[in-house]
Amino acid sequence: MNPVSPVLAYPAARKSDQADVYFGTTVLDPYRWMEDVDSAEVKAWVDAENELTQRYLAETPGRERMLSRLMELTNFARYTAPARRGTRYFYAHNSGLQNQNVLFWQEGLEGEAKVLLDPNTLSEDGTVAISGLSITDDGGLAAYSVAEAGSDWVRWHVRDVTTSEDLPDVVRWSKFSGASWLKDGSGFFYARYDAPAEGVHDAEALKAANYFHKVYLHKLGTPQSEDKLIFERPDDGEINIGAQVTDDGRYLVLYQSKGTSPNNELSVMDLAQPEAPVVKLIDTPDAVYAPIENDGTTFWLRTTLDAPHGKVIAIDLEQPGRENWTTVIPENEHNLDDVSMIDDTFIVSYLTDAQSVVTLHGRDGSLIERLALPGIGTVRGFGGRREDTETFYQFSNFTTPGMTYRLDMKTWQSTLFRRPELLFDPSEYTTEQVFYTSKDGTRVPMFVSHKKGLALNGDAPTLLYAYGGFNISLMPEFSPTLVLWMEMGGVYAQPSLRGGGEYGEAWHEAGTGVRKQNVFDDFIAAAEWLVANKYTSPKRLAISGGSNGGLLVAACELQRPDLFGAVHAAVGVMDMLRFDQFTIGWAWKAEYGSPTENAEEFAAIYKYSPLHNVREGAEYPATLITTADHDDRVYPAHSFKYTAALQAAQAGTNPVLIRVETRAGHGAGMPLRKRLEAAVDQYAFMARELGMEVPA
Repeated sequence: MNPVSPVLAYPAARKSDQADVYFGTTVLDPYRWMEDVDSAEVKAWVDAENELTQRYLAETPGRERMLSRLMELTNFARYTAPARRGTRYFYAHNSGLQNQNVLFWQEGLEGEAKVLLDPNTLSEDGTVAISGLSITDDGGLAAYSVAEAGSDWVRWHVRDVTTSEDLPDVVRWSKFSGASWLKDGSGFFYARYDAPAEGVHDAEALKAANYFHKVYLHKLGTPQSEDKLIFERPDDGEINIGAQVTDDGRYLVLYQSKGTSPNNELSVMDLAQPEAPVVKLIDTPDAVYAPIENDGTTFWLRTTLDAPHGKVIAIDLEQPGRENWTTVIPENEHNLDDVSMIDDTFIVSYLTDAQSVVTLHGRDGSLIERLALPGIGTVRGFGGRREDTETFYQFSNFTTPGMTYRLDMKTWQSTLFRRPELLFDPSEYTTEQVFYTSKDGTRVPMFVSHKKGLALNGDAPTLLYAYGGFNISLMPEFSPTLVLWMEMGGVYAQPSLRGGGEYGEAWHEAGTGVRKQNVFDDFIAAAEWLVANKYTSPKRLAISGGSNGGLLVAACELQRPDLFGAVHAAVGVMDMLRFDQFTIGWAWKAEYGSPTENAEEFAAIYKYSPLHNVREGAEYPATLITTADHDDRVYPAHSFKYTAALQAAQAGTNPVLIRVETRAGHGAGMPLRKRLEAAVDQYAFMARELGMEVPA
């Protein structure tokens, strides 16, 4: 809402007379032609929009200073927690400003670090990334998957760890899959879709919906054409399948879920008796059933069955009937986030008001102790095998990058293993957690971070970021971009909206399907709280979200355009009547409902769908929409159509801009340089629209 913004001349976007009928309601879709993202007309429109956006952002004072400072804040050595296979430890490392993390290995914890794979050498522009890694039990071979330009499609390769030479094996058309090795390292299981029909162009493959996930076994030294089909679900093309070999090498556990539903089925295949029938361990997807570990025929699982906060149960493969299941760790008031078993000890990670709490339990579920953590924040890790005597984890929060700790499972003592060196002083910042009330009276938590000594006079530029969906929990985690924002005098606010997983399955379900409006109400209430408590004012309040969060901020700017000064919607799901027509979008019906199969769900979706709720002649906040030309998760036409509609409807001078990244996808694997430039463009836009002073 910058009063000096010029009235922009937007690139022309023609309107067609396309119309569809949903349950008796006629819906216009004048920008349907933009779904052909590789057409000359769409490419010309994208080029013109990118030129307009870059010209506008170039006028922001201090943009180069922001990029320079963000690069300084990012230029520190970073490591992932190490994982042991055999006598070797594997981890990823970035020296500071490398586009992609480099994979390393070493003999023992004190051994010489050796490069396993440097993805920065795979392309000149850094757009080829490693998306998956699986190491054999002896640490001798590494299966790794390569994604190009941010695509969800990957190719699997196999590398000899000792020699750093690739074997000739190549596996294609894999998506949403890891690799799980046979115990002897002779091959691995993976999931894939059928290859596109001969003659199908890359653009069509990018757009096409994906059905009938299948699990195959690839044996080393053989062509992919000889891979054996191990498991499929021909009865339901919307089932996604994951395959994992148990640590003892005896069983293959087959995880089956429909779309993005958290509930699943489980089947178990005895690899010692490959001709034996597959055992249906869980044949009804009425809850979450996440395998933890097994001891012979005893399998431990994390489940939400009759326990929306989660519990741990044991099932005997020889007596799998539900009447024989036993509860090992019962449900409590905290949300059970993750469980692993190391040294025959359960390591249980809970979420308490979106913060990590970790407890250790014996095999019988008895509490050993609560793990002492460095402070309020987020803990990730605790990987390893049941027989291991050590494990590693990382702790982080908004001003603390991942610090790696080694946990001795014999003494249960943690020691600092690696600490990043920083170019800022975390003690200058503060984070508090507040609670506010949503429209229907629901109590919602929110983290608020800023420089110490902030004057609560209602004038601080504030960035409100959230997600609110798919059972995903937003927790305190470090990002140099947030440090830059706070250095510039900004407040960062992060609420835990319904639809997420912060308080268990009931919290998630309260923001799904016909209840999705609860998520928007929670977000709007967070903004109102920040204004009412004098952190900021509407003209100084920016909102941001990506993917499902892009849908969130777009829906909220349309419902409450008076409440925000700037909007950043990244890779958002904007056309809620056609989201199920592209790539993996059909899977989201478990979250959003179906706009074509259920009249009640259509009515709820149509009421908030961003593309269908733009009002001609309304004055909307300054809006920056970002997407990527190779996004095969949320098809870029979502953002194209929403941008065209908003630009055509906008009254006043608030700009509506779109930034389309090239050779990039939904976000995963994007080169560091591209990520930093995208973040600075977002901040430059917000700084200009909120009237921020960019420090020299």
